[in-house]
Amino acid sequence: MSTHTLSVLVEDRPGVLTRVAGLFAARGYNIDSLAVGPTEEDGLSRMTVVVQLETKSLEQVTKQLNKLINVIKILEHEPGEAVERELALIKVRADGDNRARIMEICEVFRVRVLDVTHRTLLIEGTGAPEKIEALLELLRDFGIVEVSRTGRIALARGDRGIRERVQRKAVAGAEGAPGRVGGST
Repeated sequence: MSTHTLSVLVEDRPGVLTRVAGLFAARGYNIDSLAVGPTEEDGLSRMTVVVQLETKSLEQVTKQLNKLINVIKILEHEPGEAVERELALIKVRADGDNRARIMEICEVFRVRVLDVTHRTLLIEGTGAPEKIEALLELLRDFGIVEVSRTGRIALARGDRGIRERVQRKAVAGAEGAPGRVGGST
């Protein structure tokens, strides 16, 4: 089992998110992270799905995703070939001397303090998922009150967009249906 980050370009239609997520659930795969938002083109959304599964299982899921009518293109991001970011809002206990120590951690991680109360700090952290995990690990010692994370988003490095990219052969799915743009070729 390994972690895979997929970008899925879809038509912005009701029920598309449910169908994509349901496809993973129906096969017993847990989605580690799912982020969806509009793209530069009206009527299209981009889903970033992070899952842990075997390459052969990923091939099957990719083929099934390509069969969904509202899926335009699927791209797996190879490690190191994409820029991945996440946003986290973290409320942490900050009484007495701990406040100064937490502020030092914030400086080191280049994160922002958004709200201050007598007992807590609300911190905004953005960066690679590993950075967010490292920040959380250090803040746990002070007592995390609550966390809200966006989930991972990713864009492939280089000049080309998702529609111009070619999917690697090991995960190549079925050809797109007639009349559709893309597929995973």
